[in-house]
Order: sequence, then C-alpha cells, then structure tokens
Amino acid sequence: MLTVDWIDRGRSPRNPPNPLFPKGIDMDVTFGAARFCSTLLPYPAKRCGYFVVRCTLCKTSIVITTAGRADDARSLKIACLPTSGEKET
Repeated sequence: MLTVDWIDRGRSPRNPPNPLFPKGIDMDVTFGAARFCSTLLPYPAKRCGYFVVRCTLCKTSIVITTAGRADDARSLKIACLPTSGEKET
C-alpha cells in the first residue's frame, strides 16, 4: 500500500553519522494511531537525498531525508488517514 521513491540530491554526506544509530533508525510517525502502514526503506541510501512515501489507499504522503550514512531511516510506520465517508476515531 505504500510506494517509496528515492530522490537523489547528488552529493555525499558532509558530517559523520550519529553513533547512537549504527544500524539505522526505525521511523514511527503514527503518534499512537491504531491504524497504520509500515514499510522497509532502501538502507542505507546511496547519498544525500530524500524518500517520498505515499499510501495508495488513503493518499497520505511523507518525505524523509537521507544522508547516505549508517544513521539513515531503515523503516517507516505511518498513520492511515480516514478515507472519504469514514469517521476519524
């Protein structure tokens, strides 16, 4: 249900990775929502750029930056938006 496109900004990282995340970061932007989708992201990214992640059902989208380092996001969990005619809970 989630599509992932990576946009290359064509430059290499300028700073070292955060040593607290040597195996990447699992991004959770559900804010406690009961309904969500999740996906793995291509990890690590080739260099600086960003992921554009879109849900094919509820049409929500999110952008996540990358730096081509060990501390890039490796997965994403995103809350589902209510679809037309559906009440938000």
